[in-house]
Amino acid sequence: MIMTVTLNPAIDCSMGVADYRENAVNRADFQHLTAGGKGINISIILNRLGIETLAVGFCGGETGKMFCSLLDGMDCPHRMTFLENQLTRINVKLKYGDNETEINGKGAEIAPEILDNFIDNLENSLKSSDILVLAGSIPVSVPADTYARIMKRLSGHGVRIAVDTSGKPLLEILPYKPFLVKPNNFELGEILGRTINTSDEALAGAYDLQKLGAGMVLVSLAEKGSVLLAENGSEYRISAPSGTVKNSVGAGDSMLAGFLAGLEKTGDYHYALKLGTASGSATAFSGGLAEKAEILGLFDKI
Repeated sequence: MIMTVTLNPAIDCSMGVADYRENAVNRADFQHLTAGGKGINISIILNRLGIETLAVGFCGGETGKMFCSLLDGMDCPHRMTFLENQLTRINVKLKYGDNETEINGKGAEIAPEILDNFIDNLENSLKSSDILVLAGSIPVSVPADTYARIMKRLSGHGVRIAVDTSGKPLLEILPYKPFLVKPNNFELGEILGRTINTSDEALAGAYDLQKLGAGMVLVSLAEKGSVLLAENGSEYRISAPSGTVKNSVGAGDSMLAGFLAGLEKTGDYHYALKLGTASGSATAFSGGLAEKAEILGLFDKI
């Protein structure tokens, strides 16, 4: 089973306005609500690919109830910790012409004792054969080292931990030797203080992350494909399939989900990287998170 953690989920509200006017009443041409969050996206894709998964995190208030209802509608297995007197945040994405403006809502307040109980439940729920995915931003109401704290607690339990985050939270978890980390080329470059544009540069950066404690390093390079540095030093490269990018939201999450699904199904790194690349590209080429048929259709073309 693959459990995903999303500490700061949201309802994503996307709206489009053909002729946007500032300081005036604008009427949307379309609107769409979906449950958002990196771990949520990963669990949705895993479920569509037939992998047992459970999304865990926090929600609260009437928006929290709506959030869980949206998860149910997307057939995403979940176990959310409900926060009293809090609201699940709403992120607004406004598209007008070639422009897109985002307003991200403030995350819910998570009290220390609630976070402690959440981590206790993680420890008690996971088996040594499971994979735990820590994905996305950490709310300002909880310590910035929360991912590192979770990894420290689970150390010695045999649980394989994959991490998809960036900046300081990513650096802080490396001493605990994560099973897998998945930065994109910009996030990898930010950590290492240099520009990373090519697969050679990405693999060189992956070696640097391994020296700091990472096991496998999966790096997405958008239209340039992706690379994998396995824990034994084996290198893998996959070119991205051609297509028209319609949506960048969730593409990296889909890639990680596809990779983990491929690894669970076959244990073969090349197959996993190919399925991950197909999953990420399929989401990028569609209007939302890719369906299984879209992923497998691209898989056969890579």
